[in-house]
Amino acid sequence: MATSQNPLTGKMSGTIGNFVTSTYRGQNVVRSKAFNPKDANSEAQQKQRNMFKMMSDEYRSLTQLITVGFPARPKNQSPYNAFMAENLSNAVDSSGEFPVIDYSKLVLSKGSLTKVNVLSKAVSEQGVTIHYLTLGGNEGVAADDVVIAVMKTASGAVFSASKPRGNAETDFLLLPAAGIVPEDVFFIYLLVLSADKTKASQSVYVSVH
Repeated sequence: MATSQNPLTGKMSGTIGNFVTSTYRGQNVVRSKAFNPKDANSEAQQKQRNMFKMMSDEYRSLTQLITVGFPARPKNQSPYNAFMAENLSNAVDSSGEFPVIDYSKLVLSKGSLTKVNVLSKAVSEQGVTIHYLTLGGNEGVAADDVVIAVMKTASGAVFSASKPRGNAETDFLLLPAAGIVPEDVFFIYLLVLSADKTKASQSVYVSVH
């Protein structure tokens, strides 16, 4: 920025080439425009916006679950921000022309609780049944922990089922989606919440393909 009191120019205002002129307290002020203005619609920025939109869409479809899925987040961080921070850099593949979500890396919950281990899954006329190892009885594992399964279909419909972890060595959950076929399953995750929802486990991706 430069100032001028040249009596020959008088009061200055307007744009001259790469300069913007104005008058402030009786002085002429000359400012230079940015030489390299940022392109708000560059390919990189388009990808970034697409990434945010995709992840925001997933958040909206699973808001109720994600809201309790990050209980250990900082007090000044919302569930939305915790979800985005966890997944934007880890669960998005932006190497191609268009960014895509890698659902095997997507995280719906994160915490210190012990996860369940998936043993098998089966698709039937009643829906999708997931058998898992509860790990009940292990140190720090409570029988009243709640195991939750959530499934999203290609049509965008979301199904969920839950039950206490219990003390049995194995158990199962049925996601009731009558007539579903493997091709209709977009994703399935298992996670564990404490009974009071103050703790969570890391979510586990379940593939049926």
